[in-house]
Amino acid sequence: MAKYNRILLKLSGEALMGQSKFGHDSIAINRIVQDIKEVIDLGIELCIVVGGGNIYRGSNSKALGVSRTCGDYMGMLGTVMNALVLQSSLAAINLEARVMSAITMDKVCEAYRQQRAESCLAKSKIVIFAAGTGNPFFTTDTAAVLRSIEMKCDLLLKGTQVDGVYSDNPMKNNDAKRLEIVTYDEVIKNNLNVMDLTAVALAKENNLPIKVFSIHEAGNFAKVLSDNGTFTMITKEK
Repeated sequence: MAKYNRILLKLSGEALMGQSKFGHDSIAINRIVQDIKEVIDLGIELCIVVGGGNIYRGSNSKALGVSRTCGDYMGMLGTVMNALVLQSSLAAINLEARVMSAITMDKVCEAYRQQRAESCLAKSKIVIFAAGTGNPFFTTDTAAVLRSIEMKCDLLLKGTQVDGVYSDNPMKNNDAKRLEIVTYDEVIKNNLNVMDLTAVALAKENNLPIKVFSIHEAGNFAKVLSDNGTFTMITKEK
């Protein structure tokens, strides 16, 4: 039995595109929603923040002649699309989810309200938070930490392309070592590049533990919750 009551899963947009170069991959998404079902079956309350990098990245806007502010809002719209895909995929396996957006678009989904979100979680509904924080210049990592704190989550899990936090980029440095546990201060001091520094600082201030794991291994989500999978813990002290 997992030891957490309420958790938040941070998913990158890239996780939803699998082996594709853009958009969504049904195989990857179906595997992710099955992993989510395993966690729900443990009786855990779950909320999700999803990125939009598979559709658009605000940080790439300059090359297109688009202002960073406009580009960030375009990226937020991408996260809403991803949230709706997840909602539909979860519904297909009989899991009820609510999409709540930091940007009001009532024809598509609910506006984010803290009390409403907490009420849904208490009723065992999955809540998917879209549009980041609703503000430009803030990443979905920061949104994930913020929503985790607001929802009083016990833990934030970040599903990434690799199986934890490394001393260097493992894609470029074969000598990079995976760290079992790392402090917020070490992430900030060494710029370990697992989350943006604003998100890490906010997690530190609120003592929110974070587990970083690979989203690509089937069943890994539930394993990590039970401390059986491969992951890195980010916390106050070792």
